[in-house]
Amino acid sequence: MKKLVSPSARIFAAKSFAILLSATFLMTGCKKDPEVEPTPTNTVTANAGPDQEVQVGETVKLDGSASTDTKGAPLTFQWSIASKPAKSTAVISSATTAKPTFVPDEVGDYELELTASNANGTSKDKVKLTASVAQPVAIDKSITVKTVLTDRIANPDYPDYIVTKSIAVSHELTINPGVVIAFERDTRLDINDGGGLVVAKGTPEKKIRFIGVEKNKGYWAGIVLYSGSNANVFENVEVMHAGSRTLMSSTKAGMAFFGANKAQIALRNCSFSENDGYGLYVQDGSILREFAENSFTKNTEAGILLDPANVQKLDAASVFTGGNGRNVVEIRGYYLREGDDITWGGFKDKTPYRLMGDFAVEAGLTLSPGVTVEAARDVVIMINSKGYLIAKGTATEKVTITGADRTSASWKGLMIYSNNSRNVIENAEISNGGSLAIVSGKKANLALYGGNLTIKNSTLAKSGGYGIFVSYASKLNADASTTNTFTANAQDNVLLEK
Repeated sequence: MKKLVSPSARIFAAKSFAILLSATFLMTGCKKDPEVEPTPTNTVTANAGPDQEVQVGETVKLDGSASTDTKGAPLTFQWSIASKPAKSTAVISSATTAKPTFVPDEVGDYELELTASNANGTSKDKVKLTASVAQPVAIDKSITVKTVLTDRIANPDYPDYIVTKSIAVSHELTINPGVVIAFERDTRLDINDGGGLVVAKGTPEKKIRFIGVEKNKGYWAGIVLYSGSNANVFENVEVMHAGSRTLMSSTKAGMAFFGANKAQIALRNCSFSENDGYGLYVQDGSILREFAENSFTKNTEAGILLDPANVQKLDAASVFTGGNGRNVVEIRGYYLREGDDITWGGFKDKTPYRLMGDFAVEAGLTLSPGVTVEAARDVVIMINSKGYLIAKGTATEKVTITGADRTSASWKGLMIYSNNSRNVIENAEISNGGSLAIVSGKKANLALYGGNLTIKNSTLAKSGGYGIFVSYASKLNADASTTNTFTANAQDNVLLEK
């Protein structure tokens, strides 16, 4: 029997269904979509470049330019050292650029980190550098064919070549920038004449070095230049630790020139240091073809010993002081015979010239303002009949002629035989002469024997005899006794022989 439903019940059911349906729609409309992962904001990727195997002392080029930002925005860079050998003090040069440089200073591994960044994010990457040292090449045979020595090892503290026994160069030898040649004990290098020549041109950044295997004064013998080739040149070269044995004329030096062959070379921006003996010895007859901005330091004797003819080649900028046994330019040789108008200039470091023996001038010699000439004990300076002397200083830059000891009566004196009217001394100081009789049994700072001289505004002091002695038939300016100053001379200021 079918059950009857009242109208009121049907109305209630319909309303209930509507409410339920409405709730269902409401619930469906409020349901959240599944979660979506946020888009990454860091679009930067650092790239420090590939790992490298390098040498100690080599300038390594780092490269972070392959770093990217997917949005194309520019990047900033910061390099740092993540790890390095314990004793290393190396640093990164221009560490905020994409392509800095780095010089490893110890054997071992270096890990360098690059940080690339911008407003979109930051990224890091590392590069590994493995630094090692190559082995030097031994040189044990003389050089008889055209030879080029190359810079094999970047670190200037390590030799590219080791000379194991004395060798001679009888062909063309070229030494490239940065080459370091180390010499075993007592070995030497001879650059022979008749085909031998050397071209050693370094740079300020990559000097060529001749050193001892052990870095001590007097470890190896040194370099002897016999070659008269006008191609010989040393530029930006260092010569150190030589002088274990004499090279010539019983003289030790870092480098010596043989005069009989008229050996010649150009020396520019070179250093002669820590040699037992002289830094450089230029024998009479040799030729300094060029000489500019060289330095001489910490040599046992003087920095340089040379003949009178080459003195005029020395430049004002070269340095002859700095821990040498004698901070002077030593001159060995009896005659100056090079013609007119030879000038001995002064040096910025005020180095004096020192005459090691009697000295005769048969040329026109000018001493520039500020020049000091020292004479060794009992030495005499002679201006011979063929020569003349111009020694004109200024009120503030006087010319000084004195004894090396700087004590009274330590050298013989200045003798003028020349009757040339160009002989003149002004604003000068002549002192400490008169150690021995200079002429006619007389002692004096200055003597004329048939000579002609004008001397004014000068000081003559501490003579073992007279300030000035003028022999018969000589000519001295009449006011010499009043226009000059005489101090502490053992005898009269001026003696005129009649």
